[in-house]
Amino acid sequence: MEHTFNRQTGVSHTPKRRLAALGRYLRLFFVFAKFSLMSQLEYRVNFAAGVLVETGWMLIKLLYVAVVYRAGINIGVLTPDHITLFIGTYVLMTGFYMLYYNNFTSISSLVQEGQLDMYLVKPVSSQFLVTLRRLDFSLLLPDFVAGIVMIAYGWRRAQLPSDWRSVTGFVILLLLSNLLTYSLFLLPNLLCFWFISTRGIADFTAALWDFNNMPQMIYGKWMQRIGTFILPVFVITNFPGLFLMGQLSGGLFVWSVAAPFLFFFLARLLWTRALKSYASASS
Repeated sequence: MEHTFNRQTGVSHTPKRRLAALGRYLRLFFVFAKFSLMSQLEYRVNFAAGVLVETGWMLIKLLYVAVVYRAGINIGVLTPDHITLFIGTYVLMTGFYMLYYNNFTSISSLVQEGQLDMYLVKPVSSQFLVTLRRLDFSLLLPDFVAGIVMIAYGWRRAQLPSDWRSVTGFVILLLLSNLLTYSLFLLPNLLCFWFISTRGIADFTAALWDFNNMPQMIYGKWMQRIGTFILPVFVITNFPGLFLMGQLSGGLFVWSVAAPFLFFFLARLLWTRALKSYASASS
C-alpha cells in the first residue's frame, strides 16, 4: 500500500519527478503549518499558556549561561562566549524539535487504537502525514527567539567570522541538523509497532536530547564518540559552532553532511518495515 501511494505522488527514479515531488511535499508542509497556526490561534489562552510554559523551561536553560559567565569557565578552546553560542544552538534546535514532537509521541496511540488506518489511504506518504500533520508554534516561538539572540550574542562576542561562507555554512549545518533531529528521534518512537508498553521511550528521548545541552567537550572521549557516531546528538548542536570556530575537521564535516541522510534512510526503512507488521483496526 505504501509503495503504491508513493508511486501516485510522482516519486520515481527520474530527477525531474523527484524534484516535483519534493516541491509538492514542501507546499503540503506549509499548508500544515498554516492550518496548525490558525487552529492554535483560535484558542489564544491555550496558545499563550504553551508559550509561557516553554518560556519557563527556556529560562531554566539560560541559567547555564549565567553560571558560565559568572564563573568565567573555559572548556578547552571554548570561552564563555563560545559556550553561549553552543547553548543558543541547542535552544534553537529544541524549538524546531518541539514543533513536531507531539506527532512523535502520538504514534503509539494511533497504532494501538487503529487510527493509523486513515493515514494509510491518503495519496501521500503516511510517514509524512503522521509525523508532520500538526505543528506546535507555541513551543517553537520562545526557543526560536531566545536561540537566535544567544547565537548572535555569542557569535559577536567571540568575534567569529561573519563572511558569507561562514554564515552560509552555519545555516546549511542547521538545516542538516534539523533533518538529523527528525530522523534520529523518530527511530525509537517506531518501536510502538512491536511493543505494547512504550512509556519509557519518551523518557529515553528526553534524556538523550538533554544530554546535548552543553558542549561535547565536557564529556570523555568515549562519550564524545558515542554522541558523534552512534547516537549523533552532538552533530546536531555542536558541529555548527565548531564549523564557525574552524575546529571542525574535514572528516567530521563530511559526517555532518552524511549522518542526516543516513539516519533519514534508516528511519524511512524502519517505517516501511513497521507498516508491514501493523495490524489495522479492520483486520
